[in-house]
Amino acid sequence: MKLDILAFGSHPDDVELSCAGVLIRHASSGKKVGIVDLTRGELGTRGSASIRLKEAEASRKVIGAAVRDNLGMADGFFTHDKKNILKVIRKIRQYRPDIVICNAPFDRHPDHGRGARLVNDACFLSGLLKIRTSLRGKPQQHFRPRAVYHYVQFKYLKPDHVVDISAQFEQKMKAIGCFASQFYDEKSKEPETFISKQDFMRTYVLRRAEEFGRLANAKYGEGFIGAAANESETFLL
Repeated sequence: MKLDILAFGSHPDDVELSCAGVLIRHASSGKKVGIVDLTRGELGTRGSASIRLKEAEASRKVIGAAVRDNLGMADGFFTHDKKNILKVIRKIRQYRPDIVICNAPFDRHPDHGRGARLVNDACFLSGLLKIRTSLRGKPQQHFRPRAVYHYVQFKYLKPDHVVDISAQFEQKMKAIGCFASQFYDEKSKEPETFISKQDFMRTYVLRRAEEFGRLANAKYGEGFIGAAANESETFLL
C-alpha cells in the first residue's frame, strides 16, 4: 500500500496531540494516511501497553488512517542505532509516503527528540540503494520521501508552517479522547500526571491550537517545522 502521508510518534498519542488535524484533513479528502508508533508507551504512569494499543486502534478509525503499526521499541530507552533505523526504513519502503511527519526535534520528553532524529535519518538513508532491507522475505526497493516535517509538541518551537485545522478540530479532540487511560478521569485511582490534570485539554491542547490558528488567520491550527527535500517545492501539507 502506498501512502500519501506517514506520521511517526515516539508514543501512542503523540500523533493525536500534535498533528491529528492534518491527518484527518487529508484522509477526509481521499488521501491515504498512516501512523507508526515507535514504542507501546509501556512506561506511562497510567494505563498499560495493552490498553494503549487498543486506544491507538480506536483513534486510527476516528482519524481515518489506512494503517497503524507499532515498532515495539523500548519506551524511554530506545537508541539511535542501526537496528532501530532499519526498522523505520522498512516502514518507509513498505508504504512509500510522499510526506513523513515525526516528533519535535527538541522537547520535554527525551524520546521525542530521539524519535525525531531517528525518523529523519531513516528517511534519508531509505533512499540509498546499497542499504538492503526485506519484507516478508522479499527485497524492498530504495525510496526517499519528498518531505519530512516535525510537529510541535510540549515545548513551543516557532513553526515554519501552520495548517488550518478549524474544520477538523472537533474530530481531532475525539481522536485524542480515545486515549482515555491517559487523561483526566475523576473516577481513576491511578497517580496524577501532567496530561491527566483536569485543565490539560484547555490549557495545552486548545490554547496551542488557538495560538497556531492566529498565525494562519484561522480559529485552530497545527504547526510544523521543516522543508521539502527539493528546494524548488513549496510546503506540501
